[in-house]
Amino acid sequence: MKKILLGILLGLISLNLVSQEISTYYMIRHAEKVITEDGNPDLTSIGKLRAEEWAEIFKDVAFDAIYSTDYIRTIATAKPTADSKKLDITFYHPTKINVKKFLRKTSGKTVLIVGHSNTIPSFVNQLIDQNKYPNIEDDNNGNLYIIELGKTFNTDKLLHIK
Repeated sequence: MKKILLGILLGLISLNLVSQEISTYYMIRHAEKVITEDGNPDLTSIGKLRAEEWAEIFKDVAFDAIYSTDYIRTIATAKPTADSKKLDITFYHPTKINVKKFLRKTSGKTVLIVGHSNTIPSFVNQLIDQNKYPNIEDDNNGNLYIIELGKTFNTDKLLHIK
């Protein structure tokens, strides 16, 4: 009798995990930018190559949406992936975004978010409700944060892409 009850319990747990709606967020900083006094610079030639490499890295990811801040460097980083997925880029303000509203809007979806060295870690920390990730160093354009949010679990990973 205990084995039967244990089997039923494990089956219900498995069914709950399989049927659970999962939201997945891929979050990156913009690629290498031109160093200038201008507050809205473009990407360098290396940055443009990195943006293309992100599109290649994400080729097997079925994104439902792509978000970017409204800056030349973030848009240029997101564009190759958006073009390859035939998706429009949705703009967000990095310090004025309502995270709860964003989570509701993107619930159950797979989303790419492109931001900045100080805004992406902050956004990740808000999504996971922890103060875990510090700002990204200025010479680092290769961090990839992957966050999965479910009803009964949350996971976060940081990968370093060269």
